[in-house]
Amino acid sequence: MVSCGAFRSFLFEYDTPRIVLIRSRKVGLINRGVQLAILAYVIGWVFLWEKGYQETDSVVSSVTTKVKGVTLTNTSTLGPRIWDVADYVIPPQEENSVFVMTNVILTLNQRQDRCPEVGSALILPYDQTECNVKNNCVPGYVSTHSNGIQTGECIPYNNSIKTCEVFAWCPVEDDYHIPKPAFLQEAENFTILVKNNIWYPKFNFSKRNILPTINSTYLKNCIYDSQTDPFCPIFRLGKIVEAAGQNFQEMAVEGGVMALQINWDCNLDRAASHCVPKYSFRRLDNKDSAHTVSPGYNFRFAKYYKDTNGTESRTLVKAYGIRFDIIVFGKAGKFDVIPTMINIGSGLALFGVATVLCDVVVLYCMKKRYYYREKKYKYVEDYELGVNETYGTDS
Repeated sequence: MVSCGAFRSFLFEYDTPRIVLIRSRKVGLINRGVQLAILAYVIGWVFLWEKGYQETDSVVSSVTTKVKGVTLTNTSTLGPRIWDVADYVIPPQEENSVFVMTNVILTLNQRQDRCPEVGSALILPYDQTECNVKNNCVPGYVSTHSNGIQTGECIPYNNSIKTCEVFAWCPVEDDYHIPKPAFLQEAENFTILVKNNIWYPKFNFSKRNILPTINSTYLKNCIYDSQTDPFCPIFRLGKIVEAAGQNFQEMAVEGGVMALQINWDCNLDRAASHCVPKYSFRRLDNKDSAHTVSPGYNFRFAKYYKDTNGTESRTLVKAYGIRFDIIVFGKAGKFDVIPTMINIGSGLALFGVATVLCDVVVLYCMKKRYYYREKKYKYVEDYELGVNETYGTDS
């Protein structure tokens, strides 16, 4: 029966707002205070800070890079050697990034042959490569850490240990000792030119980071500095790492990943000359002294040769270095009637919050809430049934 009565009330009753003027300082101040806060939010945050009167678009970007720099090394293995861009930028071009080799382990004159595997105590603790007798080695055995396939023989690795013989590129690589300091210490003085073209398709607006005010003479001599040359697109590698709070010489030993961030936030209601890039830098790979497993950034590649007899050989290169990722982001805004009207309408609708809040205070929190509730609500029976007003008071 209760559910039937509730259903009848829902079906046959109609609510219409009734305006009641309450003369109360407390309620009046609450109402005006909430309205003032909403007005400040709409004007200050929505329109001034967030620019709610603008249509926005995300940036579309392309990036090309060019690294320059030469250095000299002199070692007992290689002798005096010049390193230029073709030697340390690997590969020559990448999408939105560039890798600069700063340290290297070279294994020269490798040929496919039989030779001792590296000792497990040195570098492969999970593979049993050391042996005492031939029976310790399994012909055909290979693992993910192996340099080759075991032949089943046990041969001397050095004066103190024996290891299983493998068929591999010999001599096998020994990368247990990483060169310190870094092989290419002077890499911090290398420079990178970043050319960035951006486009906002919604507004058909395009620009590049080499600004119209930059001429060829300036471009040949400038180096980016946040204070003196904030729009120079040429960056010194050491300064990039330093600006991210890192030490270049430490990072160069095992490598890492750096971000060169270009922010294009543009207000297209202003002149195009005000739309300029803002550069920032940070290290992307995790450098944590508590987690030292597989630190830095490195990979291997080889350079192959053939002698006059047709015998193939190679130089295996394990390259450590810093990869610079160029990350472009930003948005542009321009005045448009539609978002302006939408935000004005939303702001006006928010003024209803003041009414709801004041109703809660008046009807549930004040001492005379029953009196105010009686004045706010009036119950009217169906006039056609011959009954006028009940449960209420005359207005």
